[in-house]
Amino acid sequence: MRDRIERSVRMLAAVALAISAPAISLLCVPAIAQTHKVTKQQDVVRAIGVYEWTGDMAKPAASRLIPVSLFIGGKIEDAAVYLAQPVPFALLTGNVYEIQNSGVALGTLDLQFSRHLVAPETATAAYDDGWFGYGRFVPPAPPRKSTLKPVKTLAAINEVDDDDSRPHFSSRSATPGSGGTASSKPGAETPSDTPPDDPDRPTLHRSASTGDQTANSGSTPADDPDRPTLRRRSPVDASQAKSDQPGAAGASEALNNDPNRPLLHRGKPEGAPAETDLPKLAGLPGDTDLHQTVAVSDAADRPTHDFSRAWEDDNEHQAILTKMQAVARTQLTAYETANGVAPAAPPPPPSAAKTGTKSRRAVITPPPPPEPLLDEQLKGYTLSYGGAATFVYFAHTDGLGPALRYITLVAQVDMKGEPEIAMKNVTDAAHLDRTPRMRLIDAVDAEASNRASLLFELRAQNSRQFALYQVIGARASQTFVTGSTQ
Repeated sequence: MRDRIERSVRMLAAVALAISAPAISLLCVPAIAQTHKVTKQQDVVRAIGVYEWTGDMAKPAASRLIPVSLFIGGKIEDAAVYLAQPVPFALLTGNVYEIQNSGVALGTLDLQFSRHLVAPETATAAYDDGWFGYGRFVPPAPPRKSTLKPVKTLAAINEVDDDDSRPHFSSRSATPGSGGTASSKPGAETPSDTPPDDPDRPTLHRSASTGDQTANSGSTPADDPDRPTLRRRSPVDASQAKSDQPGAAGASEALNNDPNRPLLHRGKPEGAPAETDLPKLAGLPGDTDLHQTVAVSDAADRPTHDFSRAWEDDNEHQAILTKMQAVARTQLTAYETANGVAPAAPPPPPSAAKTGTKSRRAVITPPPPPEPLLDEQLKGYTLSYGGAATFVYFAHTDGLGPALRYITLVAQVDMKGEPEIAMKNVTDAAHLDRTPRMRLIDAVDAEASNRASLLFELRAQNSRQFALYQVIGARASQTFVTGSTQ
């Protein structure tokens, strides 16, 4: 009995050792087998601004650059105050901004100078407080035209082939030194219309060997290396000889070759424009005169990413517009009810004509027409690769003061293709300081992540801010907002 117990204990010990062996072997694996190479994260330095101008974009009447955000060190900073010692880092002279439309380059803006404007208390023009950059807009260079020209005369290549229409090569050449041409066929005579060979035409001769010179020493004299020879002068030799001759011509050529001589140019000299040459934008023009777009300055060259979304057809555009209009009217009605704002009075309906002379019928007054939505804008974007379609709608009503209301809607389509509202903004002209109106600038990739954000201007009564919003899953979140400028 005792022997059986001892054998059982030894068997259990062996099993336990066998089970623990893999764990022990895993612990003995060198540590280098469990490590992997981690590539260094790319350092991104990317500045975003708003380029404003009036007039033509190629030759603006006035323009300026407003710094918005600076992505550096893995986070977004306010570009108007970051490293302002004294000029902000994003507005240093020489910075190049790429003017974009939904990620596609429209040209470049070379910053020439920047100014920090402080609006005095007695100033009549608003929105002139803060840092602004000024430069010259340079449109993209047009594609170069090809310098290749078609050949007017076709080369004829002869062969012994019977088919004269086929291009072919000739294996026979004319007799060396005869100055003649090769015939196309054995024994073929030269056509009568072919002009005779010019006897004065220069020809190339194979140089004779030493033995041939000895054999022909009696008839052909040996070449004298010191005898003068005639040759056609090249233009380079002619100009060199002309410059070597003394006289007025040689002196003028020598003066023209002086790199330090003064030059006279017609008009203004080429170079960087002065501060007075660039018309600066002051105040805030009306919506019809002011143009705004995104400006991006990046330390690295990155591929173009177009965030705009083209409409499939007119039916899709009209369907989305109708749905956004319905939501806009619902939101305007809710805003009027909550704030006690009366909508603008619609035009009176035409008087209803009574039918019949003896019978009295109730005159049914038709409902008033819906309040018109003016200056409607509807833009579509694809903010990321394979992302849902994003639509931004803006409109305003007629009237003045509280009757003038603004509405902005941001929506993304759901799985059924229906637009789902992600963000809405309703305000009126009399309460902009309480709720500023949102004016869309464009979609921009603020972090060089191939995912765009929506850049809005938040315009109050006498001040404004700029904010970035990310829209994911029909939800909009504000990721950055600038300080308020007056």
